[in-house]
Amino acid sequence: MAIKSQMMDATTPVGATNIATSSRTNAPPTMAPAEKPRKFLGIDFKRWQQKMFFYLTTLCLQRFTSEDAPEVPEGTSDKDRFIIVEAWKHLDFLCRSYILSGLQDDLYNVYSGTKTSKELWEALERKYKTEDVELRNFLLHGSWTSK
Repeated sequence: MAIKSQMMDATTPVGATNIATSSRTNAPPTMAPAEKPRKFLGIDFKRWQQKMFFYLTTLCLQRFTSEDAPEVPEGTSDKDRFIIVEAWKHLDFLCRSYILSGLQDDLYNVYSGTKTSKELWEALERKYKTEDVELRNFLLHGSWTSK
């Protein structure tokens, strides 16, 4: 049998709980992760990319698709330098892993050798934004070369 406080907890909206928790800790409210996008199969890259970017945003990892490792200011202690570098490496690893897990297996095999999220994101853009444009030209003009 549930006690009254357990029943209250079960009916309290998640948003209210996040706001109450964050107001006590002065941290911004966390965003619930969006539904993970379907695996990218090699077509309709722009749509997949937008969905993946939004998903990464809900995980607070989207910045790793466009940023290099931070420059650690001169005079930073070795301990702080280690913490900064390792934190960045860890979060970049997570971001890269989420992107890779959103690729079909054969694409995963091709892109799993990338070192950073930014490198992976840029490689996918170079390959598939170009192919999206070529496919669009083919559908509009009936040939693989743009007119």
